[in-house]
Amino acid sequence: MKIVIVEDETAAAANLQAMLRDVLPDGEVTAVLESVAESVDYFRGEVDADLVFMDIHLADGESFRIFDSVDIQAPIIFTTAYDQYALEAFRVNSIDYLLKPIKGSDLQRAVDKFRRLSNMDRTEYHSRVETFAARQKEERQAFLVHVRDRIIPLKRDDIAFLHTFEERVSAYTFSGECYPMDKTLEMFQALLPQTDFFRANRQFIVSRRAVGDISVWFGSRLALNLTVDTPEKIIISKARAPEFKNWLTSVHPA
Repeated sequence: MKIVIVEDETAAAANLQAMLRDVLPDGEVTAVLESVAESVDYFRGEVDADLVFMDIHLADGESFRIFDSVDIQAPIIFTTAYDQYALEAFRVNSIDYLLKPIKGSDLQRAVDKFRRLSNMDRTEYHSRVETFAARQKEERQAFLVHVRDRIIPLKRDDIAFLHTFEERVSAYTFSGECYPMDKTLEMFQALLPQTDFFRANRQFIVSRRAVGDISVWFGSRLALNLTVDTPEKIIISKARAPEFKNWLTSVHPA
């Protein structure tokens, strides 16, 4: 049995491989992939995999983005350290899910479930996984924000822009609030719909509704002027300027 692991934490990948040697002695880990980009390149080739273990959070975004570019035929078992996800939905739509740190009993349960699947079952789960992954961006209407001793939902449509500084991401709203967030910009880039949000540069993701006007900056770059105040000027590189202009003119607010 050939197994592919999609996991960006070296220790977690090594631990899973060690556990699989006990649970699946006939299994062979043929690849360990660390990012969305690496996974897309790998699965675009001729892949002979019987089972995939896939972490949801990767270094360059959420693994759901992989399904935007490639069709993975092998059954998938998701892994995650974040219980704020609808974990039961993963159980329904994938073969199973494993909550980190992975327990041997949970891994055994997932593998046993995989072994019981018929070819028809595997085809059905494959279709469910693709549909489920595609819906993640669309259905994420709010994010949970920790404010002192409270947890409040921050609506996606209230976000004017996201800014990262010293590896800390903050969400700024149209009404002027600023909230600390527990995800990287790469994670938000995967979760937010590309029709409504644009990754301007390393520091900013901006909402289309927040764009006021654009100034031509030095070196054929663009400077964005939002309808709300920003902690620093938002500059788009010359290379990405055409992409931004196309995004701004081809998308219309709902």
